[in-house]
Amino acid sequence: MKVLVPIKRVIDANIKVRVKADQSGVELNNVKMAMNPFCEIAVEEAIRLREAGTVDEVIAVAVGTGQSQETLRTALAMGADRAILVETDLAPEPLAVAKLLKALVDKEAPELVILGKQAIDGDNNQTGQMLAGLLGWSIGSFVSRLQIEGETVRVTREVDGGLENIELASPAIITVDLRLNEPRYASLPNIMKAKKKPLDTVTATELGVDVAPRLEVLKVVEPPARAAGVRVSSAAELVEKLRNEAKVI
Repeated sequence: MKVLVPIKRVIDANIKVRVKADQSGVELNNVKMAMNPFCEIAVEEAIRLREAGTVDEVIAVAVGTGQSQETLRTALAMGADRAILVETDLAPEPLAVAKLLKALVDKEAPELVILGKQAIDGDNNQTGQMLAGLLGWSIGSFVSRLQIEGETVRVTREVDGGLENIELASPAIITVDLRLNEPRYASLPNIMKAKKKPLDTVTATELGVDVAPRLEVLKVVEPPARAAGVRVSSAAELVEKLRNEAKVI
């Protein structure tokens, strides 16, 4: 079984995000970048499936500028077998990414696509669902447990108020949640080995996909600063403030 794992390069989750002075977007210059945390979990799960003998090959895929090669090398150091970079200078929207991934799925013919449920920069949570729609494949979203038995994919997914167990027919799309696993750290020997693993580069034009954005960002602003709390002297005063100032009761 071959598994395709799309990953994304985002601002490191531990870095405070700053808005550009002209409010045209988020400041990316001289900012530490890393693999999207949900993508790390997807890579880890694919590698565990290969280590268990369920999967034969793990292919990491990224869409972005040439700098995304660094993120792909991280996936290779974690244990992916090879990588593919779809190079573009634009910031493709979820539908464009889904179309690019469909083109790669048609070319590579994987039986499983595992990706993070969302990226922490846009929080769109759309690419996996769109890819499943384009391919006509089964999909398990928000997956916190994954089992593969032959042509059957069993997943436990998080829903409002609890968990849902479902069976999917292969081929399938899996979008993973944080509780699925704990990603490993890449060791120094594996980082050195990753430099010798194959990393192919293609363009969106070669895949026949138009990645021009359909949406225009008018302005990006930081959220308002949180006001300091106040002490109340009695329960009656608390109720009065909740009713008249906060207007929540």
